[in-house]
Amino acid sequence: MELNYFDYELPERLIAQNPVNPRSSSRLLVSHMNRIVDAGFKDLPSFLKEGDLLVVNNTKVFPALLVGHKMKSGPISTVMVPGARISLNLDSQNRDGTWSCLGKPMKKLRIDDVVRFGMNIEGKIVHIDGRWCKVAFNLQGEDFFREVQAIGHTPLPGYIITKRPELPADQTDYQSYFARQTGAVAAPTASLHFDEKIVSKLLQKGIKFVELTLHVGAGTFLPMTSERISDHKIHGEWGSITQSAVDEILTAKLKNKRVIAVGTTSLRLIETAARSGRIEAWEGMTDLYITPGFAFNVADGLLTNFHLPKSSLLVLVAAFVGGEKMKEIYHHAVNNEYRFLSYGDSSLLLNST
Repeated sequence: MELNYFDYELPERLIAQNPVNPRSSSRLLVSHMNRIVDAGFKDLPSFLKEGDLLVVNNTKVFPALLVGHKMKSGPISTVMVPGARISLNLDSQNRDGTWSCLGKPMKKLRIDDVVRFGMNIEGKIVHIDGRWCKVAFNLQGEDFFREVQAIGHTPLPGYIITKRPELPADQTDYQSYFARQTGAVAAPTASLHFDEKIVSKLLQKGIKFVELTLHVGAGTFLPMTSERISDHKIHGEWGSITQSAVDEILTAKLKNKRVIAVGTTSLRLIETAARSGRIEAWEGMTDLYITPGFAFNVADGLLTNFHLPKSSLLVLVAAFVGGEKMKEIYHHAVNNEYRFLSYGDSSLLLNST
């Protein structure tokens, strides 16, 4: 399929720059039984049934955006190159101790360049591949993470951070209610609508929750550039689903209850763990790329925000609901001025009764 099939006009005014308060006061589009219903996220319990199982991603965002200045090339130096302001979005640590990062601006970086962040962290560029670079930092382990926690910035998407400065509230706003396992450099944004009140209402109705972990990587920000979607490559992300979580999912299936993935990250991981046809405990790197024609073995529903045109996440939505249904949903969302992207509104996509 051509990438242009997944294009639509997204007015800039619909890109949410801040979340609503409280979280559960966001809007909710529900697509079910060939109908589209406009509702509020607080109404989510009324669209779910007793015994439905919500699969949530418990990854926790850390301040993975480092902003510093390039130093003179070669040995560690104390003289900054004027104007060479560099940002690195940490993605994942490699076996050799280096970090894979998205760098900006990459045209300013060369192999062996040294970039200083704050007083204590310096990183040497050891490899460059397009938008990506590998960086060897002077600190490792707990020392590294302690400094990153102190000087790092919330890794907000470019469509937010280029329009406004980072705010103190982003440290909590860009963190899921379910966040427990540190490791993500981007939030699983479908979970940002949940708060204690809505979770309590869902539990009271008999809706259940099960957790997994998928550390969302910096690659989630990257646009698709190939003309054909089959040529696109998904950047790998580390995930884990335990046997106890698998048992809860299998029990729900056995009882003919719906399994609803909260977010594309949860969906990708449960389907990764079910490539054999039956979900199993799983841990490792997943680069599962879900496109139209994909056979879903686990998910009966998907709770997700509204995604960018020509993005792999929009391709996933089309795979789940069908291409024409995806177009109908997004046409409706734009015309009814839903708020889009990370801090935007939510949609509940149900493929079963």
